[in-house]
Amino acid sequence: MEKKIEATIRGKKQEMSQIFSDNGVVIPVTRVICESELKADFENRNVEVVGVSKGKGFTGVMKKWNFKGEMATRGQSTKPRSAGSVGGQTPGRVLKGKKMAGRQGNLQVTIKGVKIIKINADKKELFVVGPVPGSRNTALQIKVLN
Repeated sequence: MEKKIEATIRGKKQEMSQIFSDNGVVIPVTRVICESELKADFENRNVEVVGVSKGKGFTGVMKKWNFKGEMATRGQSTKPRSAGSVGGQTPGRVLKGKKMAGRQGNLQVTIKGVKIIKINADKKELFVVGPVPGSRNTALQIKVLN
């Protein structure tokens, strides 16, 4: 059974913060400033948050794929952070999907199973539980599910 999208809210991510509930539990939240008017009945509803992740530029294999690196002794001088051997002699080419250095981040990310915990309708802001993709002032699309 698919969940139907009831409404789509567009806004900009602000800072992460925390809300203290009545029973003393600390809830990490992200504040979002919305472009349109908000309905009070969106509170405590499940949403999907779509945004663009932070771009990390051109990264090496150790940062991008968590490679361990090569040993630092036995004459090793210039290649301790390299990927090592890329392709063998037998296929005579580099296989598709090889983990190599390259651009990282700056991709569309969808976070599912998130809740709107609080709404300030007069300030046009809402608080979403947990982190959302992107840096500050990143455009977000929040899909309210029924």
